[in-house]
Amino acid sequence: MKVAIVHYWLLTMRGGEKVVEELCKLFPEADIFTLVCDRERLSPLLQSKRIHTSFLQRLPGARRHHTKLLPLMPFALENLDLQPYDLVISSESGPAKGVITRPDAVHVCYCHSPMRYIWDHYHVYRRDLGRLGRAMMTFAAPPLRVWDVSTAARVDAFVANSEHVARRIRRFYKVDADVVHPPVAVDQFETTAERGDFYLCAGQLVPYKRADLAVRAFTRMGKRLVVIGEGAQASVLRKAAGPTVELLGYQPFDVLRDHLARCRALIFPGEEDFGILPVEAMASGRPVIAFDAGGARETVSSETVGLRFPEQTEESLIEAVARFEAMEASFDPAAIRRHAETFSAGIFRQRMHQLINSLLIERGNQELSQAPQPVIG
Repeated sequence: MKVAIVHYWLLTMRGGEKVVEELCKLFPEADIFTLVCDRERLSPLLQSKRIHTSFLQRLPGARRHHTKLLPLMPFALENLDLQPYDLVISSESGPAKGVITRPDAVHVCYCHSPMRYIWDHYHVYRRDLGRLGRAMMTFAAPPLRVWDVSTAARVDAFVANSEHVARRIRRFYKVDADVVHPPVAVDQFETTAERGDFYLCAGQLVPYKRADLAVRAFTRMGKRLVVIGEGAQASVLRKAAGPTVELLGYQPFDVLRDHLARCRALIFPGEEDFGILPVEAMASGRPVIAFDAGGARETVSSETVGLRFPEQTEESLIEAVARFEAMEASFDPAAIRRHAETFSAGIFRQRMHQLINSLLIERGNQELSQAPQPVIG
């Protein structure tokens, strides 16, 4: 059985690319298709694979300015030749599911999110563009929405990375989706008895992540907050930060891992489709204080692993921190770590194997059902 994995673009190693890595472990002989690719920025595993790119790869500046090529992406995807492939797995956050497959092929879409920039976050993205960008988005978005909805019919089965995303798939595409949480490399994190006197906020410093909320709240409380990350909001945060807030900028993985293991708690004030960072904090044995929305409702699932605050306001976060400190001694790092292990890469592979296997058997293809079961861990 020939397998193709389609990913929107391969330009860095983030959550979506980690999913592609795990799919490659599940299907070692699979070919990869993508719109644009920068091999030098990929992991050794992905660099070793056969990667086919679209005609966008040949356009000057495509890798740097790929988001500006959104109106061309449907044409590029539909020109990828997937006719030899029996099983196609699209990894979707951009328009990857729009590829054309053989009528008898099985197409499974692992959906990180329907395209935010043409659906529920359309006005947020449009507002941040210049005048020309806003004009282009105004004219390009309606036909892209029509194309996005119509291409949902090309998919045999949707798999969402969270219940939150499954609800959005149902809202926009009118289909149901199974839920398989994305793989988290929990084995790269460990607990420690050493504890710091600081809270931690980490990730890209962009508006929707709401690091500004954490900075203002901890400045008001006079409590120590360490912020790790870089992005467009960095200068704004420096101006808002009081003497108890420390912005470290970009830090290598070992520094982030050390801070995750020693912080009193991770502060997670944004709304994410899933959110891998809270699971990484819990894999380090540390509790999470998260905004009560999106994937945090599934990861910070009980008060044995953390707390959720109901509103994206300073007052709501400050109240949650006070509540956390009143019960801080009750958190068990070992129990928090065990919860994080339920989101491991091995469990992701097992769940995807089961779902795809069932679909292939239903369609009369027995080949995957005869393959060895993936190893958990």
